Amino acid sequence: MHVPRDGRTPLLVVRKANSGRSDAINVGINAARLPLVAMVDADSILDPDALLVVAKPFVDDPVRTIATGGVIRAVNGCRVVAGRVVDVRMPRQWVARIQSVEYLRAFLLGRAGWSRMRALILISGAFGLFRRDAVLAAGGLDPDCIGEDFELVMRLHRAMRRQRRDYRVSFVAEPVSWTEVPPTLAMLGRQRRRWHRGLWEVLWGYRAVFANPRYGRVGLLAIPYYWFFELIAPVVELLGVVLVVAGLAVGAVDVGYAVEFLLVAYAFAVLVTLSALAVEEFSFHRYQRWRDLATALAAAVLENVGYRQLTAWWRVQGLAAALAGRKPVWGAMTRQGFGAESEGASL
Repeated sequence: MHVPRDGRTPLLVVRKANSGRSDAINVGINAARLPLVAMVDADSILDPDALLVVAKPFVDDPVRTIATGGVIRAVNGCRVVAGRVVDVRMPRQWVARIQSVEYLRAFLLGRAGWSRMRALILISGAFGLFRRDAVLAAGGLDPDCIGEDFELVMRLHRAMRRQRRDYRVSFVAEPVSWTEVPPTLAMLGRQRRRWHRGLWEVLWGYRAVFANPRYGRVGLLAIPYYWFFELIAPVVELLGVVLVVAGLAVGAVDVGYAVEFLLVAYAFAVLVTLSALAVEEFSFHRYQRWRDLATALAAAVLENVGYRQLTAWWRVQGLAAALAGRKPVWGAMTRQGFGAESEGASL
């Protein structure tokens, strides 16, 4: 690609037959000519300086940094003008509201913590920046894997570890990619089944990394955590609910103790989510209205009553489908989109 003297890089548009997201991204990586490649979902909106901020780790440590990821937040309910989020608000549907706080917890606490421990193994496919030569050396994205973003990061880890190279995979909390989360339970169920099936595929494909000291903290901490607290956790949770109900029915479980245990367990879950909301409020302060903060607090509580059990059931269904070898079906994911938005219009 020829770069003009003024330093601006011309836009190259590649057209190809529809063959899936992974294959399309691989074509883009092959066509790229600059050192860094960004992967962003087409139905997402980036903050104005998001690409600059997510690239900062490459500037600070250009030799070791091979991948970075930013925050994904729900655009539902926000006001979008000319492709920019100009007013951050909580969604109107409770399903989307709960997902909003779910995303905050996952990124501001989960991803940030794993990144700090240098054991980050997942960068969302909706917003990630990668060193092109590292991705090419690793073979690009796997078009046959449902969790292609997870699989790519794991492949990078494996390649770097085998080469005994010092490297960094980092999470940056400031840059935001706004995405539309499923507004209905039906759409959410399809999404979570697919996510959990992808999680199984990647963890099983990289089972040799489990508890393997050769992979450092990734093998000894991150992968075991994802096996026990992400993949198997919904099975244990639903089984626990069934056993508690059965125990109460036959009188084998003390009612007072069961209630106290549930209150403590759910109070801890709410506390973790409230910690994520505190990080968001004191660090970024995206929500300007007290009403939105109150809604977020309510969503943090309501998440544990029905929603959490539903998502656990969907995840178990995704795992069962994978173990049974059934063909994965993504299903329709209807998006409202941003094309019809104008000044004063809301999603």
